[in-house]
Amino acid sequence: MTEDKIIDALRHVDDPDLKKDLVTLNMIKDIQVDGNKVSFKLVLTTPACPLKNQIRQACIDAIHEFADKNAEVEVIMDSKVTSMRKDNEELLKGVKNIIAVGSGKGGVGKSTVAVNLAVALSRAGAKVGIIDADIYGPSIPMMFGLVDKHPEGVDKDGKMYVIPFEKYGIRLLSIGFFVDQSKALIWRGPMAAMALKQLFTDAIWGELDYLVIDLPPGTGDIALTLVQDFPLTGAIIVSTPQELALADVKKAADMFRNDKINIPILGLVENMSFFIPPDMPDKKYYIFGQSGCRKFAEELKIPFLGEIPIVSGIADSGDNGHPVALDDSSPVAAAFMKLAESVAQQVAVSNAIREVFN
Repeated sequence: MTEDKIIDALRHVDDPDLKKDLVTLNMIKDIQVDGNKVSFKLVLTTPACPLKNQIRQACIDAIHEFADKNAEVEVIMDSKVTSMRKDNEELLKGVKNIIAVGSGKGGVGKSTVAVNLAVALSRAGAKVGIIDADIYGPSIPMMFGLVDKHPEGVDKDGKMYVIPFEKYGIRLLSIGFFVDQSKALIWRGPMAAMALKQLFTDAIWGELDYLVIDLPPGTGDIALTLVQDFPLTGAIIVSTPQELALADVKKAADMFRNDKINIPILGLVENMSFFIPPDMPDKKYYIFGQSGCRKFAEELKIPFLGEIPIVSGIADSGDNGHPVALDDSSPVAAAFMKLAESVAQQVAVSNAIREVFN
């Protein structure tokens, strides 16, 4: 065997999402050949790749078929998250992908999805941050157990910058850290938008693979300001299966697809999809109807990212500052890990498509 034979063999393995072979995509690195022993590094587009085991096995099979059927193959898994951001962009420099999590209406569990998506991406090995952009109802301080905490600042070149909190491996900021959450926040739109922008521009975020933004519900001034002024990779829409909630999904989709905004929609998430009784973990009860979001995603021609069930204690986990995605024994944690894989997959696909057209 030779390195050239290994490369030729791996040209027969395509990335299932990007539809090109791994060699052309520059995903094969550091090939080592010693007799019938072969090792190489397989660099995926995200540590949360849902197809990594499938791709790994396809590489081994290709080498056995096209190079040497008796080869001992070691595939070293690695990842490098893709990004369409330019190196010379100063705004949020070092942040590869900015993902907005929105909803057409309140009460669908958007913040729960945003927080647990961030946790799941981090657990998969990505560098993750989250910004609570829900100015009038910030919930991230409570969901991370940081109520009444205040972040520190640092002077940099004569300007004060905020240092995000770090918990569960995630860097986070919320307007809730700077206001009295026991009182109503009475700010007009422009003032709220200006305060929110400072969470992006006056904070030291460092290197991140994904920065998740928990948008306020609806399509008001704050949401519009964010999607227009910041270089978003894409948006996720959260809904519940009821017809009333789905009617508002189209409004959110229309906002992102507006000609002046034009943000890729990474997909639709169905929250509170079904109920799992604590004493019957194998049972599913579709309280609000079945497959409503999946069908609606097909109508809107956007990806369906997954179903998040209702289980006893999911609300308590948020109130106690311990997101449910941290609990391996919960079926909801497994659902959020699958969601993280689907989101990472769609980010990679979206970046690849934009690279072709740019």
